[in-house]
Amino acid sequence: MPDPVVIIGGGAAGLATARELARRGVHYRLLERGTTPGQTWADLYDSLRLHTGRHLSGLPGMPMPRGTPLFPGRTDYHEYLNAYAQRHELAVETQRTVRSARRTNDGWIVESDDERIPARGVVVATGIVANPFIPVFAGRAEFEAGGGRVQHSAAYRRPAPFAGRRVLVVGVGNSGAEIASELARAGVDVAIAVRSGANVVPLTLAGVPIQYLGTLVRKLPRSAQEVVVGAVRRISERRRGPPVLPVPPHSALDGIPLIGFNLVDEIRAGRVAVRPGITSLTSTGVLFDDGAADLFDDVIMATGFRPALGLFGDAVRVDAGGFAVRTDRVRSADYDNLVFVGHNYDVRGGLLNIATDAPIAARHLERALS
Repeated sequence: MPDPVVIIGGGAAGLATARELARRGVHYRLLERGTTPGQTWADLYDSLRLHTGRHLSGLPGMPMPRGTPLFPGRTDYHEYLNAYAQRHELAVETQRTVRSARRTNDGWIVESDDERIPARGVVVATGIVANPFIPVFAGRAEFEAGGGRVQHSAAYRRPAPFAGRRVLVVGVGNSGAEIASELARAGVDVAIAVRSGANVVPLTLAGVPIQYLGTLVRKLPRSAQEVVVGAVRRISERRRGPPVLPVPPHSALDGIPLIGFNLVDEIRAGRVAVRPGITSLTSTGVLFDDGAADLFDDVIMATGFRPALGLFGDAVRVDAGGFAVRTDRVRSADYDNLVFVGHNYDVRGGLLNIATDAPIAARHLERALS
């Protein structure tokens, strides 16, 4: 067999791309660092549910099965990924952590823990959850020395370890909002630090997932999109009242909005306090940008993720967000035999983008390597 295309990551992006390469007769090896396909989904917090509906969350060649909840849970999606791998007879090499990928004259050397694999092409399907981002705050050492705990939202599992403690969630993205809401419902004393605000949209509109509407709206001219966004905002305010979170300067079209009203409801009920951005940590808590200080036992950094591209060193150019510079949705601007799947995030949802991008990546590699 010729040197394979090496797919790094055995989650949704890696599995979808493997299926598309196999259909085209392209030899691949699929390396997954966990013990099962889609290990990341098995490791996320217990109560996680997709904000994307099941009809637009399936991968090429296999829709999510009937009977799956409209908004699948963490275990639903993990089971689906394993069924997908079995259905398409995908060879997933588990417990294979990739340490580096470096260029040769006409290909790549991909190094795992115990093997150097010559590769004709590389698919980066590691997503972003593999690389949590924690900003540097002054005073963290003092906070932890005083018994405080700092963790990223990726390490959060359930409310029980936070019982009887004061918790600050930093960041008002979808993960931060869901974690803060869940802690509040469990009776934990919780606040959320919000630096720039959030555009809040309903999870459903007339029973239809907002993602479905957003996918259709994206096909309209920008002016028409803004009209729809304004109408959704007015409907939400009539039903829920005026915003309880700061409204950011950018439109809901220019970033992923906060989907659903769980956090809004908990704030209105007085179970989640809203605080400004953080200036520093202290030995007993947090100093905020408005000069106020408060006591906290735990800080959960819901501060997002960055693409896991460290294995390339400085061989791949990145943009301001840390994503690889590409000439189209998937193709590296630096190397014709390097593609990225699972690196497009917008209102359509990451999974729908994966379903779109996996065939594009496979077609490109088929042509580039022929």
